Amino acid sequence: MAKSDKAAAPKGPAKYNVGWRRVVRNFSPSWFAVTMGTGIVSVLFNSIPFSSPVLYYISIVFFVLNVVIFALAFVTSLVRYTLYPEIWRVMVQDPTNSLFLATIPMGFATLIEMWVLVCVPRWGEWASSFAWALWIVDVVAAASVTLSLSFILISQRYITSLDRITALQLLPIAATIVAAGVGAEVASILPNKVHALGTLLVSFILWGMGIPLALAVLVIYYQRLAVHKLPPREAVVSCFLPVGPLGFGGFGIIYIGKVARELFQDSNVLDPIAGPMAHVLGVFISLLMWSFGLIWLVFALATVLYSSPFPFNMGWWGFTFPLGVYAANTMELGKELDLMFFKVFGTILSAAVLFLWALVASRTALGAWHGHLFHAPCLQNLGLKEDETEGERLRA
Repeated sequence: MAKSDKAAAPKGPAKYNVGWRRVVRNFSPSWFAVTMGTGIVSVLFNSIPFSSPVLYYISIVFFVLNVVIFALAFVTSLVRYTLYPEIWRVMVQDPTNSLFLATIPMGFATLIEMWVLVCVPRWGEWASSFAWALWIVDVVAAASVTLSLSFILISQRYITSLDRITALQLLPIAATIVAAGVGAEVASILPNKVHALGTLLVSFILWGMGIPLALAVLVIYYQRLAVHKLPPREAVVSCFLPVGPLGFGGFGIIYIGKVARELFQDSNVLDPIAGPMAHVLGVFISLLMWSFGLIWLVFALATVLYSSPFPFNMGWWGFTFPLGVYAANTMELGKELDLMFFKVFGTILSAAVLFLWALVASRTALGAWHGHLFHAPCLQNLGLKEDETEGERLRA
């Protein structure tokens, strides 16, 4: 009898927990945070105001590395949801894991930005058109993530208490903000002025979709910190995330204003003074957002020092991208205002991002080699769904 029971025992789940199947099944969207962190390093070393051929070639190395990482992550994800389509539903409904879907368009946006900075100057008009096509794809993905995940958050049946709110809620919102900033850069290299104006307008709309919503979430998150104090140690790194929307939001609006000054000059859109006004307002709004971001950066650094040590997980990539986009905004302010303070401070922040990337990347590579970083908590919900389906089937 015992032998018969053993033979009848299900073997299906066991085979999914070994070898490449385990890696694929547990390859959660959070792995795309690696592409965000790697991508922002490449952008920063191309944007440092103290130009050097060494910095330029370092940025290209990181760009190529990021292309490889993004391709591997995308193919693995495609295999995951093709072989195991049931995982998609439980992942989207998971209140935490689903938020990392926003890392896909944001990681992709860093590739587009580097294409604009490196490939377009070398390859000309066709490269500009290709960048525009890639950006359109990114806009669709970013807007879909922002709207769908935000609606899922407010429409789910379970009730989330204030103490469970984290800065991860900013991830879906940040996707449109990043697309807006990259869109302004794409608009600056398009030869067709009509396309450039349309791209700039869409970029401003995306910026308007993301920034007010991000500020609303920041108010809620600040209330959560004031009432329930610091997040648990395993989620401490998320305290850097508020710096991201403010940093890239500031970068985006200053770039939108700069491009508007050029495009409105020879067009019949609004009044000719609209371009210079957009530029000036962009600089001041960017400075305002930089100042607000500075407060959250100090909060984040103080939280990390107060809570250390804390365990390593994929959330550590939250160190790199927010600090990186804040550094990008800092250096852009330095260029527009011609102030050495912002240029030097932005360069120092860029060096800090490189150091953090090396630290987190080495820990990630070690964890991936041993396999313990391949863990998707949402798969626990898959077992619950299967139990519910089986119970409904038996009751029927």
